Amino acid sequence: MKTSFTFHNDGTIGYHDSKPAAATGERAWGGTSMPLSGATIDGTAAPITAPSDPADTTSRRALILVIGLFFLWGVANNLNDILIAHFRHVFSLGDFQSGLVQSAFYLGYFCFAIPAALFMQRFGYKAAVIFGLGLFGLGALLFWPASTALSYSFFLLALFVIASGLAFLETAANPMVAELGPPESAERRLTFAQAFNPLGSITGVTLGALLILPAGDSAQSAIADAQAVRLPYMLIAAVVLGWAALLAITRFPARALRPRETAPGSLAGYRALLGRPHYLFGVAAQFFYVGAQVGVWSYLIRYVDAALPGFGQRNAAWLLTASLALFMLGRFVSSALLARISGARLMLGFAAINALLCLLATMIGGPVGVAALVATSFFMSVMYPTIFVLALRDLGPLTKPGASLVVMAIIGGAVITALMGVASDQAGTIRAAMAVPALCFAVVALFARSHLGDRV
Repeated sequence: MKTSFTFHNDGTIGYHDSKPAAATGERAWGGTSMPLSGATIDGTAAPITAPSDPADTTSRRALILVIGLFFLWGVANNLNDILIAHFRHVFSLGDFQSGLVQSAFYLGYFCFAIPAALFMQRFGYKAAVIFGLGLFGLGALLFWPASTALSYSFFLLALFVIASGLAFLETAANPMVAELGPPESAERRLTFAQAFNPLGSITGVTLGALLILPAGDSAQSAIADAQAVRLPYMLIAAVVLGWAALLAITRFPARALRPRETAPGSLAGYRALLGRPHYLFGVAAQFFYVGAQVGVWSYLIRYVDAALPGFGQRNAAWLLTASLALFMLGRFVSSALLARISGARLMLGFAAINALLCLLATMIGGPVGVAALVATSFFMSVMYPTIFVLALRDLGPLTKPGASLVVMAIIGGAVITALMGVASDQAGTIRAAMAVPALCFAVVALFARSHLGDRV
């Protein structure tokens, strides 16, 4: 059995196990992926490979529909960064309260990651995807009554429902892409599919900037501002539910319909992991990295708004888009560098640079602080996949339970963002919040330093 890893441009990783068809007469795939896209660790990228039988149009149509899922959840993920800035204005919130957008969202991921995997094992890939799209669409539709009620709590509930649906999508979509074609081209199909995720992220920020955030300092009533979220989320709901309907009426190969065959789990495996300090350090590093990434992106618009008075939230959103583009660029640059430098050594340098950049944003502010925060995205690019691989190094049969706990460390996005909000509110300036990700990147650097003798 071989475990393969596919690295995403948003800094996350997907993995699957495969048994050679020649040895077993069948393929068994398992694994998961969280947030999401891009190139493999060696920088390779290849166009999608169609099913080996040219007449097999069923797999081809199904594959196109599944690839679209990667774009859709990219849109939802990064619209949150727009919502934080918008809701802070609409509901006159402090930074801690506005940061609860990410807390509700990542809590949904955390709570439904395991139920999604169990659902997929019982009912199969296609059922899990359709159910996830249903929850995604329902959450988007809830934005209409939430805007009518002018209730921030209602909006948070809607985001929790959306995230619960995304947990189903992301758990099922990656192994599903692997199933929809020959095993020898599974990595290339995954690489191609995941390339649509950052496109969705940029689309989400663009959609929010144009349809939600004001063009200037024009003042509207709180009701009108709250209703600004209706159009983008109703559009999302229509597309998502329409996509679910297309999936429902499209024929899928039997291997994408049947429940997945997996070995029974064991609590003993998780207990064994508790005795591996290097692994636990990896889980902690992933927690702090994800928290730093989500926190910096979540409060970037807020920081720009304070550091550059009169710049405008919509223009600040374009800086967020530029930051996401730098993240994508960093993925490809780091992939090339990894051919010559060990992953631990590269991550140590990148994490140290980001800790310094966040401290710069904390102490100086203004245009220099803004530039420093935007630049952090480039250096974040290598961290999630490298931490993932280093944490799972030499786990052997404990790789799968170990990977599930590393993935669940994304709850850091909920916790660290909230801590940054508390720091800002207590200090009375958003600049103080950036000391929190500086500490987080320092933890990542220490983890990398502990693995300098390893190769990724």
